[in-house]
Amino acid sequence: MDLKKIKSIINMVEEAKISALALEEDGFKIEIKKEFTPIQQTYTLPQYPAYSATSTPEPASTVKAEATEPVQDKNLIAIKSPMVGTFYTSSNPESPAYVKIGDSVKTGQVVCIIEAMKIFNEIESEFSGIIEKIYVENSTPVEYGQELFLVRKA
Repeated sequence: MDLKKIKSIINMVEEAKISALALEEDGFKIEIKKEFTPIQQTYTLPQYPAYSATSTPEPASTVKAEATEPVQDKNLIAIKSPMVGTFYTSSNPESPAYVKIGDSVKTGQVVCIIEAMKIFNEIESEFSGIIEKIYVENSTPVEYGQELFLVRKA
């Protein structure tokens, strides 16, 4: 098996939604495995206590405890881009978008397309829920791990 063929197999595994591939050709065996490690970023904005001229300030320890407790909705989950490419909301410019804000999605339902190297990859929802937010404009570039949609898990 030549180097070009091995490189093309590696690229196919990178772009596909598979975690392992094993091939054997003319006594040459190749096995490719990839691990998925989700990237999570958490941002906490400082929370300032309400202040008026007639109120007495709270002790610093109380204010600090409030600021370190982020308020997050555990039912909101992001659908992230599995690759670098161009984001499309539909299969062609004349077709309606796969999903809009407020639409209900099911596990395995196509939510968008990402074009990478002239290959159009359908991106499917990994869970059921309702589209709360769309982070990306149609026909714009996206990065690996970039949030595409925010879904309220059902």
